[in-house]
Amino acid sequence: MGEVVRVRLDLAYDGTDFSGWAAQPGRRTVEGELSAALSTVLRSPEPVRLTVAGRTDAGVHARGQVAHADVDGEAWRLVPGRSDRSPEEALPTRLAGVLPSDMTVARVARAHAGFDARFSATSRRYLYRLADDVSVHDPLRRRDTVSVRGHLDPHAMSDAAYLLVGLHDFAAFCKQREGATTVRTLLALSWERQRDGVVAGTVVADAFCHSMVRSLVGALVPVGEGRRDVDWPAAVLTGAVRDPGVRVMPPHGLSLEEVTYPPDAELAARALATRATRIPG
Repeated sequence: MGEVVRVRLDLAYDGTDFSGWAAQPGRRTVEGELSAALSTVLRSPEPVRLTVAGRTDAGVHARGQVAHADVDGEAWRLVPGRSDRSPEEALPTRLAGVLPSDMTVARVARAHAGFDARFSATSRRYLYRLADDVSVHDPLRRRDTVSVRGHLDPHAMSDAAYLLVGLHDFAAFCKQREGATTVRTLLALSWERQRDGVVAGTVVADAFCHSMVRSLVGALVPVGEGRRDVDWPAAVLTGAVRDPGVRVMPPHGLSLEEVTYPPDAELAARALATRATRIPG
């Protein structure tokens, strides 16, 4: 490979029929489908490798996922074919012709120097949808909304969530991975009843460890149902161990909505700083 071009891809997918983001032998994954599509369009002799902002679990959706790929410069220039479009304009259209219907690449751009989809990110924003009454159960939203039996008080859930915001060790809400830190900065966590009657939670952090969002939701639902006190999730956090009272909520209620990045001039520095805190030794 001669010149290498780093390409940023903004994508969305319905996670229902995927075994998560990460490629796995014998399983259908978002990474596997996107890599295969890019390899086909770019006529790459090797599978195109991808780096993603957030490795979503099986069943989790995304509207604002971001990934990058380092591709051959000549293959990049040839993407438009005989058209007068730029590679950035042509690649989403060409990918749409080979990608499955449950995922789409909305935008493609040549990445700025220092950009890393994972390590340059400053925050990830997720949304979790809960239906707590038969009157708001919408069969057309069954793939992205979780039904609960008890009536929810979103104000109590927000009050409890406020006590979790900040820089903490979220070990009590994460599945441990050897060598990985569970220290995160939770930037925002709030709940509201939307116009369609669904109770929606917005969760923003610099990054999330494995199962963290669904565990946080699982700690807040009992508060909303009146089965736990407002300060109970904070007590679980302080305990720093997994609590059997915290249910890891189903994945299909969760969607990655947005990934944010610093100004272009700060991308490389952000990536270096993040690597220093996330990768051991």
